[in-house]
Amino acid sequence: MPVDHADITPEGAGRAVAGAPTLRIRRSGATPLPHRAHSDDAGLDLASAEELVIPPGGRALVDTGLAIALPPSTVGMVCPRSGLAARHGITVLNGPGIVDAGYRGPVKVALHNTDPTEPFALGVGDRIAQLVVVPFLAPVLQEVDDLDETERSEGGFGSSGGFGAAGSSTAVDTTTEG
Repeated sequence: MPVDHADITPEGAGRAVAGAPTLRIRRSGATPLPHRAHSDDAGLDLASAEELVIPPGGRALVDTGLAIALPPSTVGMVCPRSGLAARHGITVLNGPGIVDAGYRGPVKVALHNTDPTEPFALGVGDRIAQLVVVPFLAPVLQEVDDLDETERSEGGFGSSGGFGAAGSSTAVDTTTEG
């Protein structure tokens, strides 16, 4: 069913902030423009540009019908929608997905249906993810022989404690991070 774009108001696009950069968007088909449900929300809702069914435990690369030009020195993070995750087990597979400022191709969302028994149907215009645009730093890389000492040092996964009693560690390998 075609989506009526008349309901997308300037308020839905977010409050204009003095000095805020512009996000240029090219839209195809009946896909609505990304918009914020509330004027102070960080995420811009992204909608599906296609109808499909994600089988139980399955995944799909879903087209949003959008291409964007992010402002320089920013990155777009494609994040899950909490309601889809909580109610239906639908999440962004590589969440957050990254859209680089220089990318001009179609914005697609890798969705995963974590429900073991129920398929999940998507229609054109269904909100599937949210785009959060944030500044980033591109550091100059410098190879060194030693790193500065910190309180945490090489404590990796689980080094700050698990779900049990405070101070107990459930770490399997505390020297490997990420």
